[in-house]
Amino acid sequence: MRSFKSLGAVVGAAALALSASAFAQKDIVIGLQCDRTGPTQTVGVFLCPGYHDYIALVNSKGGVGGAKIRALEIDHEYKVPSAVESYERHKKEGAVLISLYGTPQTQALTQRLTEDKIAGTSPGFGSAAAANGDKFPYIFPIAASYWSQAAGAVQFVKDKLGGSLRGKKIAYLYFDNPAGREPLPVLEALVKEEGFEMRTFAVPSPGVEMGAQVIDIAQRFKPDFVIAHLFGRSPSVSIKELKRVGYPLSKVVSFVWGSAEADIIAAGGWATAEGYYGLQFAGVGSNYPVLKEITEMYKKQGKAAPKEMASTVFYNRGVLIAAIHVEAISNAVKAKGGTNITPHDVKLGFEKIKGFTLGGLVPPLEINNVDHEGGGWVQIFQAKGGKWVKSTEWFKAYPTLLKKMLATGG
Repeated sequence: MRSFKSLGAVVGAAALALSASAFAQKDIVIGLQCDRTGPTQTVGVFLCPGYHDYIALVNSKGGVGGAKIRALEIDHEYKVPSAVESYERHKKEGAVLISLYGTPQTQALTQRLTEDKIAGTSPGFGSAAAANGDKFPYIFPIAASYWSQAAGAVQFVKDKLGGSLRGKKIAYLYFDNPAGREPLPVLEALVKEEGFEMRTFAVPSPGVEMGAQVIDIAQRFKPDFVIAHLFGRSPSVSIKELKRVGYPLSKVVSFVWGSAEADIIAAGGWATAEGYYGLQFAGVGSNYPVLKEITEMYKKQGKAAPKEMASTVFYNRGVLIAAIHVEAISNAVKAKGGTNITPHDVKLGFEKIKGFTLGGLVPPLEINNVDHEGGGWVQIFQAKGGKWVKSTEWFKAYPTLLKKMLATGG
């Protein structure tokens, strides 16, 4: 496992392009994209270590079919050109799948992955339409897409407001890039279906200035609820700004990339964020068997558990993503009868995942050739009393609407 700070700063191409003969017979390569130094590094510095720790756990048990997994990480700094270059490097290294990172990056690589017949995963981001395996055979969201998150957020707001949204007002506060705009078709469809008024408030990159938007929300529009879709440094800014103008955080629900411990800490701590809600696609907290296994692995090495584990939201997602990847590889190895698997074999391996829970970290996940998302399950937690407290069980919202949109492409 190696991490490169950026493609432009790689010291010695030979460090990346290690002799293929040294690994070809025993290692199964995964291309891992990450952002540890760019605008979304607040996610990457926790998610990517979680990914590596799960791979290390699998390798400590003998790998898959006797072959070790080699997760080759490149930090693309959330830059599309760097993501494209990293993809080409991973392909040369013989990666059997690509762990994508970022919606703009996923959109830029979708055609290449399809042409090269290499599966790429975009858990909780990317194009929501990619959940349709017929139309996007090599892209796997493997977690609630932005469409499913939008549906889940609206359903949650509806429940909080007494079961009806007719005549209510909802503000959509979002990062103004392809990821932030991705949920708009679902939200607009639900405006018609549920009869509420929605007003959108775009926050330009890098998302650290939103005083004007927050004033418009709290003092002019005065919504019954705010649905926030921010990421990187911007979620913490929104929490502080909404708090400053007196808008109750108990009437704010965030998409998955604005609902981590790191966001709360950057906003000033749990007391500041009290009441704030956040969607999740993986379990939160440390009480899961797989996390205990990782802690025990470190203990056997005479080491303390890594500090990144304390940021359970993003770390747990990294573990989950790695585990789904390993499950697909394991399915491919079983089907092939050996470890000499191809990217296409892994693609088929993803489509055989069924009843996967990772000890309760996710609801039973099922991926097939039609549904590459796995159902679109979400769960909501609230910042309460200095920690994340579960507010709902796992649920999926407006399945009929989403199925129709997937069939038509939105």
